[in-house]
This record gives sequence, structure tokens and C-alpha cells, in this order.
Amino acid sequence: MTTLIVDERDDRVVVTLDRPTARNAINAAMISDLHDVCAVLERRPRALLLTGTDGVFAGGADIAELRERGRDEALQGINSRLFDRIARLPMPTVAAVDGYAIGGGAELAYACDVRVATPATVFGNPEPGLGILAAAGACWRLAELVGKSVAKQVLLAGERLEAEEALMHGLVARVVAPEELLDTAHRLLDRMAAWSPTALRLTKLVLDAPGAHPFEDDLAQAVLFETGDKHDRMTKFLERRKP
Repeated sequence: MTTLIVDERDDRVVVTLDRPTARNAINAAMISDLHDVCAVLERRPRALLLTGTDGVFAGGADIAELRERGRDEALQGINSRLFDRIARLPMPTVAAVDGYAIGGGAELAYACDVRVATPATVFGNPEPGLGILAAAGACWRLAELVGKSVAKQVLLAGERLEAEEALMHGLVARVVAPEELLDTAHRLLDRMAAWSPTALRLTKLVLDAPGAHPFEDDLAQAVLFETGDKHDRMTKFLERRKP
């Protein structure tokens, strides 16, 4: 891969966006590389940790490439199909965001399940200033994450969400010093790794289903109730509680 640093582990895959001379702008090569990562995680489900380099998560999409795209490319959903694929990965995804997450970079972070940030983190979607809209998920994903009023301030008025504002609105789970960012993200993943992988997969699937879905909840629970993992984990819990 030419745009990513990929560290495959037994229980997670750590992906570092690596176009430092372009502020990690998301170009066609990076999109292709990230699709390859998704294919790996779909074949062998594990958690995903996404981060950037040199104090920047991703400074947007590659404007030179965007300028040359026309109607047909827009209808292909080049960026939105990738981000939707990331959002639908079977296991949890965490974005460790330091510095700018702007435009497509913000939309990539929005597509992850959990975000952690540093005091230097800034989210923003200035696409209308370039004559386009944030069409890779921000127009609906951001509203789901922070509410429609705040989303409109970002998407229509060009407001940026700095770290403490992002924390206040629930966009990020916590704000930590830059040197603690990756450790914090890994601790979140460590906690997830200690849980039942099947339960995590089904919880994410049910949580992301639209609307009320009690029947789907019952079906997922029925699958889990029949697993040996559930019986073993509950037995260990009960044994620890014995006087």
C-alpha cells in the first residue's frame, strides 16, 4: 500500500493514514488501499483503529482530484461507498484523531463507531465553500452524532468543532494529550477484545439497524443464548461471585 501503514494483529488492525506531504488528503489511491483493508476485515473480522500522521488525521479529500470529477463520478459515490463500507464493518472501529479532520477526513472519522481526540483536534465540513456538499455521509451521519442543530452549524454556517466542543456534543469519547492518544484508543480496543466477539458483532448490527427493532433484538439474543461462549462467560462470572 502506498498511502497507509497497516499493522495487522490477532485482535485488531491498526491503520495509519500516511500522506504527510498532502496532510493525509484522501485521494483515489488511499480509497483503494482502504477498500483493501475493509476486504481483510470482512474476511477475518477484527476491530479497526484508524489514525493519522504528524499531528493531522486527514485534511480533506484531494481537491485536485475532486476538481476533475463530474456527474458520473459523483453518482459512483467514490468516497461515500468506502465510508459506508467502513461503517458496516462487522467489528467495532475507533478513530484516533489528532489535529485536523476536515471535509472527507471528518466524514471518515464520522463513519467510525468511536472517536478519541487531542486538544488540537478540529472537525469541519467546508465543502459548500468549494461549490459542493459533504456528500460522503456528513449530511446525515453528523446529525445522528451531534443533533441536527449542531450539524447545520457545521454544514451550513461553516462552524468547526474543536476538541472540547466535540466532547460536549458527544462526537468524541474523550480528549487526551497527543502522546496518550494511541494508548487511549488501544485501551478501548483492549476492553472490547475481552468481550465476546459474537456478542460485539451482533450488538453493532442491532445498534445500527434503523428505527425500533425488538424482533431483531430477540433474534440476535436467541443466537447468543445458544453459544458456548455465553455459558462459559456467565459460569465464570457466577463462580467469581461465590463466597
